[in-house]
Amino acid sequence: MTDSQIADRKVEHIRIITSDTGVERNNSGFDQIQLTHRALPELNFGDINTQTTFLGKPLSFPLLISSMTGGTGDEILRINRNLATAAEKTGVAMAVGSQRVMFTDQSATSSFALRDVAPTTPIVGNVGAVQLNYGFGHSECLEAVEAIQADGLYLHLNPLQEVIQPEGDVNFAGLLAQIAVITEVLPVPVLLKEIGCGLSAQDIQLAFDAGVRHFDVAGRGGTSWSRIEYHRRAHDGDDLGLVFQDWGLTTVDALQDARAYLSKANETTTLIASGGIRNGIDMAKSLILGADLCGVAAPFLSAAQTSSEAVVAVIEKFRREFQTAMFLLGCQNIAALRCNADLLRQHGNSL
Repeated sequence: MTDSQIADRKVEHIRIITSDTGVERNNSGFDQIQLTHRALPELNFGDINTQTTFLGKPLSFPLLISSMTGGTGDEILRINRNLATAAEKTGVAMAVGSQRVMFTDQSATSSFALRDVAPTTPIVGNVGAVQLNYGFGHSECLEAVEAIQADGLYLHLNPLQEVIQPEGDVNFAGLLAQIAVITEVLPVPVLLKEIGCGLSAQDIQLAFDAGVRHFDVAGRGGTSWSRIEYHRRAHDGDDLGLVFQDWGLTTVDALQDARAYLSKANETTTLIASGGIRNGIDMAKSLILGADLCGVAAPFLSAAQTSSEAVVAVIEKFRREFQTAMFLLGCQNIAALRCNADLLRQHGNSL
């Protein structure tokens, strides 16, 4: 695929997300979870501490602006710089979109090189794991990290998107061994991420055994990339992307699978909840279910197309909601919230 085709595809993705409301699936599982309200929280709201750390850097609260887009052109550059500027100002983390286009078009690097506006922000690079079967290796992964001075590198898994995508790369055979090599030799942590279908317990166990210690479950319930790619197929009755638009594990189920496995590990791990997190209450529920921080993408896209100030406003809304949830649960800090099963009331499945 040419660099212009990759860049055009990224812009097309944005257009579809903003024009088709059905891309947002609203079925992450969080609505089924009820929490225990504390009428006597015995806390001063102003004393609640939402701070945490990620990849060795401090965060004002456990929020990661998830990977949205990568490519070339003024629109992509404006979106990424607005996101990065807001992340720096508010003290949250950021992950860039797929950096693949950098390797066919060096001018695209500018849309990922954000350190001038986000010097202290934890920034995560991003490469499709399947590209390890299509010519990418250690040198490309290292270049992806060094080009943007990243603190970690996402290897994202997207088998459903690739099989729906007209020009998708569908050879996922033998990928685990290559992920293990990159994890061992890269000088920054590798983070394994799905993009909307969830990581199962089997996925996490395989990756853990291969040396991965950072996982983003990215479950079903938010943006459906299957539906997005449906719009890009030659229709003529081809509705494969619609048939699979709700395929996968919900974010809640993926978190439960991850918690069940990682709780048995005697090593430090990082668990990121993403996929349909749309407010601070969803964030609080995610941490109760075992997440260390939460990734959010779609709610920032419209704001990022406008200005960094608009992104800041959305981040501050999430922060206020998250802090309010902690207050109403009687949790003064993140440690009191995370994995605290006593805060759960009920759920459709056992917790």
